[in-house]
Amino acid sequence: MSSLELLSIAIIMLYVLGTVCIAVGLLARRDRLKRLSQWLTLAGFALHTVMLGLSMQGQTWQVLEKAYYFRMLSWSLLLIYFFVWWRLRLEFLGLTASPVALVFYVSSFMLADVQSKLPPAMSGLFFGLHIGTLFLSFSLMTMACGAGLLFLYMDRKLKHKTRLSGFDRDLPALSAFDKVNHLAVMAGFPLFTLGMVSGFVWARIAWGKMLSWDPKEVVSLVVWCMFALLFHQRLALGWRGRKTAVMAIWIFAVCVFSLLGVNFLMTTHHSFNPQ
Repeated sequence: MSSLELLSIAIIMLYVLGTVCIAVGLLARRDRLKRLSQWLTLAGFALHTVMLGLSMQGQTWQVLEKAYYFRMLSWSLLLIYFFVWWRLRLEFLGLTASPVALVFYVSSFMLADVQSKLPPAMSGLFFGLHIGTLFLSFSLMTMACGAGLLFLYMDRKLKHKTRLSGFDRDLPALSAFDKVNHLAVMAGFPLFTLGMVSGFVWARIAWGKMLSWDPKEVVSLVVWCMFALLFHQRLALGWRGRKTAVMAIWIFAVCVFSLLGVNFLMTTHHSFNPQ
C-alpha cells in the first residue's frame, strides 16, 4: 500500500469521525463532542492539504487524474467552512460541511486512473483561476444550502408554534441562517462570474469560440442566471429569509446536477468519463 493510499485512509477516517461527532454532539447537546469534531475535521483537512501537494509532484494541470479535482473540491468546501465558521461562529455548519466533503472525497475513488487531458492553450495559472473560483463559489453555496434547509425547518416549527426541544433549542435565530446566505451570495456570485468569464475566454482560445452550447455551458448559464437573480434581489430589493433560503437550495441542486449529472452522463468537454 502506497503512502498516498495510507494518507487517504487516514483522511477518510478523520472525516468520518468528525461527521459522527458533530452529528451526535448537536443531537445530544454535548459541547465536548462538537469541539472534538472541529479538531478531527481540521486534522483531516491538514492531511488533505498534504495529500494534494504530494499528488501534484511530477504532474501538470494539462494531464492530471480527474479524481484530483473531486479531492480539490472536497478540500475547497472545508476551506470555506472554516472561513465561514471563523467569521460567524456557527457550529451547525459542520452538519453540512463534514458529510458533503466526505462524500466528494470518497467519490473521487470512482475516477481513479482516469486522466484529464486539457488543451495545451490552457496555462496552469489560468486554469487555476477558472477551477478555483468555481469550486469556491460552489462551496459557499453548499453552506448556504445547509443554512437554508435549517432555516426552513425552524421557520416551519415557529409558524406552527411547535415546542422546541433538544437539538432545536441549540440552533441559532433565523437571522443567523440568513447571515450565511448573505455571505455566500455576496462572495459566491462574483466568484462564479469570474469562473464563468475565465471559462469562456479559455474556450475562445482552445476551441475558437466562446460558446458552443455544450451541455455543461448551458447548465452553467442557468446557474449563473439563478445566482444573478438571487444576488440582485438580495442587494437591490432586500430579499431575506424564506425566499433566499429556497433559492439557495435550488442553486445548489442545479450545481450538483451540473457537476455529477452533466459530467458523468452527457457528452461534454468537461466529461468525467474515460477519454
